[in-house]
Amino acid sequence: MRYAVVIEKAPANYAAYVQDLPGCVVTGITVAETESFIREAIEFHREGLKTDGLPIPLSSSQVE
Repeated sequence: MRYAVVIEKAPANYAAYVQDLPGCVVTGITVAETESFIREAIEFHREGLKTDGLPIPLSSSQVE
């Protein structure tokens, strides 16, 4: 499963989130660090949903 990830520059760092996975948010010092963190967060978020017996959302966002 592939999800669209939004990475935004903040004053002192970067923030990333996945619109299709509410609550899946990370911050990092660099873009590379933030990308690494969001990959881990997506996996962790999906595992948590599965453990709780909740459905794993399908990717519905489109990026152009």
